[in-house]
Amino acid sequence: MGDRVVLRLEDIVKTFPGVKALDGVKLDVREGEVHALCGENGAGKSTLMKIIAGAQGYTSGHMYVQDQEVVFHSTKEAEKMGIAMIYQEFNMVPELSVAENMYLGRLPRTQFGSVDWKKLYQDADEVLKRLGLKFSSHSKVKNLSVAESQMTEIAKCLTIGAKVIIMDEPTAALTDEEIQILFRIIAELKEKGISILYISHRMDEIFQISDRLTVFRDGKYIATKRIGETDYDDVVSMMVGRSVTNLYPKRNYEKQDVAMELRKVSGKGVHDVSLKLHRGEILGIAGLLGSGTIELSKIVYGALPMTSGEVIINGETKDCSSPRKALKAGIGFVSDDRKQEGLVLIRNIRENVSMSSLDKISTGGHLNKAKETENINAQVERLNIKISSPAQLAGKLSGGNQQKVVFAKVLEADPSILILDEPTRGVDVGAKAEIYQIMDELTRQGKSIILISTDLPEVIGMSDRVVIMREGYTVLEIDKSEMNQETILAYASGGVSENE
Repeated sequence: MGDRVVLRLEDIVKTFPGVKALDGVKLDVREGEVHALCGENGAGKSTLMKIIAGAQGYTSGHMYVQDQEVVFHSTKEAEKMGIAMIYQEFNMVPELSVAENMYLGRLPRTQFGSVDWKKLYQDADEVLKRLGLKFSSHSKVKNLSVAESQMTEIAKCLTIGAKVIIMDEPTAALTDEEIQILFRIIAELKEKGISILYISHRMDEIFQISDRLTVFRDGKYIATKRIGETDYDDVVSMMVGRSVTNLYPKRNYEKQDVAMELRKVSGKGVHDVSLKLHRGEILGIAGLLGSGTIELSKIVYGALPMTSGEVIINGETKDCSSPRKALKAGIGFVSDDRKQEGLVLIRNIRENVSMSSLDKISTGGHLNKAKETENINAQVERLNIKISSPAQLAGKLSGGNQQKVVFAKVLEADPSILILDEPTRGVDVGAKAEIYQIMDELTRQGKSIILISTDLPEVIGMSDRVVIMREGYTVLEIDKSEMNQETILAYASGGVSENE
């Protein structure tokens, strides 16, 4: 990392009608460094990134690239100055090849003005090779994995001569193996003097690959620190404005009677799973991607077919062959993909929250609006959801608040058993702490929770017992006293087997 500043922002203010999204923030990025941006959802990180990338204007302040003051009116202008952004939702044309996407709008031409296809694929393959990537530039983007799509976006940044690459939650959908490939490429970009602005909610990643980090809170600049001068607790307390040492509630669970039993449940990617969930318990189910944990939850909830086995709730075998039937049996479900399966983003909060419980607020086919409003207001207060009004569109909320709306929808149906798939994925640490408190409170009210998560500290911090899955089978069950990351990972990855 050099000391030369390649990008500097001073006193940036951005106001939207009625909201000051950024209030005089500053940032400087040095040549060849990974600079992490930390802050809760709504802290202003994404707004600032869009301003730097030319996707959004700002109200006042100054931005300098290589000491030259700039004002971008488009992303193209930013790219000309060497700034590129890779969004969480990729900006590529699925039907076109990797090479065409890499040079979109800048395809090489022959002297006669037609596309020079030979040069296009040669150049693209050369860039992919430089990044150590194995796939061909002839591949169609629609046939790539998420990781390969992301590498294509990085390769595209190199073709425009980017000096600063902004990465927004780049590891959110990647496996551990793919994350290591991404980190290798980031290290190579640093070697070339390219700077990375890195946004992530995963603190372990930030401490692993960043040189410096800057913290924002409520649209204000808080601090910039070298990674060696700070630690997890320090960063978190700067982000939330208070100390969050008790991220996980203290639980002293004493075993009660069985609320739900799965007997030899099989289905897509799941084989002969038997387990018991007790009343008031949080049962963690851990496993690597592809181990069958998510499939198991969807089979129990009726979203995937069960080929054999039974679900017994309070001693009675229940028909859970569809989500409607599972809900009727008392099972609530929070999906790991809130945007696709948890919410209808183009509908408002009122409609989203009431969706699973319309029968409870209707008489004779008529919706009781007053009762609906009362219920929604109660959930908004109970879950501390930050909204302007119940008429606000779900898609306009921050990730943490969207997740709380999913919880509100499920809780409105008043299930006795909750299955939570990755309940804090993509939410900031403040919202995480609140979601953990909600889970603890629900179990104190006698509800039972199955927690499925790839976040091992979360599984260990919240669960009273953990069942580990591998390749669709359960391989080990451990109590609170025996839980540690090493044991869970060893069994989940096949490093040891149950018989050892």
